[in-house]
Amino acid sequence: MNRRYQEPRLVLFSGAVQSACGMAQSAVGPFYCPGDQRVYIDLDFLAQMQLQLGAPGDFAAAYVIAHEVGHHVQNQLGVLGRVQELRSRVAEAEGNALQVRVELQADCLAGMWARRAQDARQILEDGDIEEGLAAAAAVGDDRLQGRARGHVQPDSFTHGSSEQRVRWFRTGLQSGQLEACDTFRPARP
Repeated sequence: MNRRYQEPRLVLFSGAVQSACGMAQSAVGPFYCPGDQRVYIDLDFLAQMQLQLGAPGDFAAAYVIAHEVGHHVQNQLGVLGRVQELRSRVAEAEGNALQVRVELQADCLAGMWARRAQDARQILEDGDIEEGLAAAAAVGDDRLQGRARGHVQPDSFTHGSSEQRVRWFRTGLQSGQLEACDTFRPARP
């Protein structure tokens, strides 16, 4: 898109961390803070994902990091700012639906990264894609809510269902093209 990419900084933490977005407890999990353009990776979450959520493997962690870097790309493209502004003007359910589109686009960008990294450096090993898909499914709102609450409330989703997350990661992986990651077109999620 004829823009210069500025790399984010990576911050690893356990327990809690202070960012330009405020204090975050480990329960928040990994996140991206546009205020300081840093990717915060919660090591406790990665361990939980591996041991309790059924998403083991090094590429499961790579998927999480790539997803958060996807938010950095969205920030550089202006997507995060536009969505935040829109969310401030709509009802909670509609705001949640917009946030789901943001998260699914970050999943697609993570898949796009995997494709491009493989094409450039042949980094993927047998089973890596399956690990990434398992991680995407493990962190779907439906699966996490079902585990935590025993029931699912789709209107409260902020990251998308397991099926949606897997589908968008796979879309980025198969296409390798930014245009394929437009989750904001009507009827796309």
